[in-house]
Amino acid sequence: MIKVEEKEKIRRAYYVEKKSVRQIARELKYARQTVRKALQSAEPEKYKMKRARQAPVLGPYHERIKALLTESETMPPKQGYTSHRIYELIEAEGFTGSESTVRHYVAQVRQAKKRPKIYLPLEFDPGTDAQVDWGEADVILQGEQVTVQLFLMRLCYSRRLFVMAFPNQKQEMFFAGHVAAFAHFEGIPQRLTYDNLKTAVKKVLLGSEREEQVSFVALRSHYLFESHYCTPGAGHEKGRVEDGVGYVRRNFLTPLPRVETFAQLNEHLLGQCCKNDQRQLEGQSQTVHQAWQQERPHLRPLPAYEFDYATTKKVSLNGYGQVVVETNRYSVPADQAAAQLVVKIYPFAIKIFRPNDPEPIAHHPRCYGHKQDVFDPLHYLPLLQHRPGAFQHAKPIRRWREQWPAVYEQLLAHLQQQWPAGRGLRQFIQILKLHQDHPVDLIEQAVSQALAYQCAHLDGVQLCLRQLQQPEPVFTTLDLSDQPQLAQVGEQGVDLQRYDQLLGQGAASCL
Repeated sequence: MIKVEEKEKIRRAYYVEKKSVRQIARELKYARQTVRKALQSAEPEKYKMKRARQAPVLGPYHERIKALLTESETMPPKQGYTSHRIYELIEAEGFTGSESTVRHYVAQVRQAKKRPKIYLPLEFDPGTDAQVDWGEADVILQGEQVTVQLFLMRLCYSRRLFVMAFPNQKQEMFFAGHVAAFAHFEGIPQRLTYDNLKTAVKKVLLGSEREEQVSFVALRSHYLFESHYCTPGAGHEKGRVEDGVGYVRRNFLTPLPRVETFAQLNEHLLGQCCKNDQRQLEGQSQTVHQAWQQERPHLRPLPAYEFDYATTKKVSLNGYGQVVVETNRYSVPADQAAAQLVVKIYPFAIKIFRPNDPEPIAHHPRCYGHKQDVFDPLHYLPLLQHRPGAFQHAKPIRRWREQWPAVYEQLLAHLQQQWPAGRGLRQFIQILKLHQDHPVDLIEQAVSQALAYQCAHLDGVQLCLRQLQQPEPVFTTLDLSDQPQLAQVGEQGVDLQRYDQLLGQGAASCL
């Protein structure tokens, strides 16, 4: 077998230099048959095995291995024959070779039996379909690298994308993603395609039938879309959003964004989604935004109010005025507490209600720690009003004192000095209760002013607070330049004799 460079010499000698086959064979010392073969093709010669390689150890077991692999195709997916199991079976039958030899042959047979997957190109009408999926990505959250869950929804016609990050894939996160996506798209597609998610599907039945979660049916009923589910294990059936997961990781979250809260992260993702709207996809004649403008009139209008996507549960109050949600303890106002309460769990908030009361009595940021206390110190002020002796050691107050303004400590020291025996402390607790109705920065200013004006007590702080909220009007000089007839008003001298006349008339009337 000659090299491709040697073929080139032969072909150049024949076609360019016009030498005969006999002359080329003599000069380059090749057989004439080799020269003729080189003239037929310039392609490098491929190696041809004269006969198949012998496999003296594994050869007798080739048919046995093929039979096992054929049998494996009819078995449940997770109970088919593995390469290791096949090795154990033929070893028991007398095979003396290595496991790696068996693994290599099994891989060859499986590759030969594997058929290439061919997918149908799909086309969608405006407003008819969207696809939903979850993905994972890493971000730097509060200085630490963490894995977050990404909810993705993509309109199939315009390919407009919506992404939102959550701590996990629980039901309230799943529903919140839908609500936010519909608001972003300014409408609802007719049908959504999903994997068989536990948050939507309670049980996969025969064929395309599904037993859906009751709460998911409520969401679907509110927005009036149809749900469609992929064949189990066939994620390619919603390939547009599957591709979107990888695209978001590579383009929205590289390099890893540094954020302090999920709110900041989701603001970043929403900005990236809007930026992506200006992209013109391969094979498309318009941008994503332009295609969405065409699709928007075909989307179902949003309902009059937003779906309440919280998970609701009944809870009991513990002895410290707290309710437990996912091992974490959240405080309840002492003067509104009840033995049985209702909690609504949102992705980033916890709301606590009295039974049959539509207004929450407490609102907390949701904690994703384990067995943590989440306090609102204002909830405990009514108790401290009656038990001021516990003020120094009350856990909610101690945590608050670590971060409240320095002027609060000055006010507390002043009040305790002016009114000992707990009276000054009670005054201070009353001042703290002003936080229930006024913002923190305003109360801090009022306390600072009260200390400066030497009226550092409840009434003084309230007075300063009113002055800050309703500042005195600023009076300006009246301009009479365009009213000359009024120019002398207020400038005439006062005639004091008129008062004598008035007094004289008064005395006469008394006689």
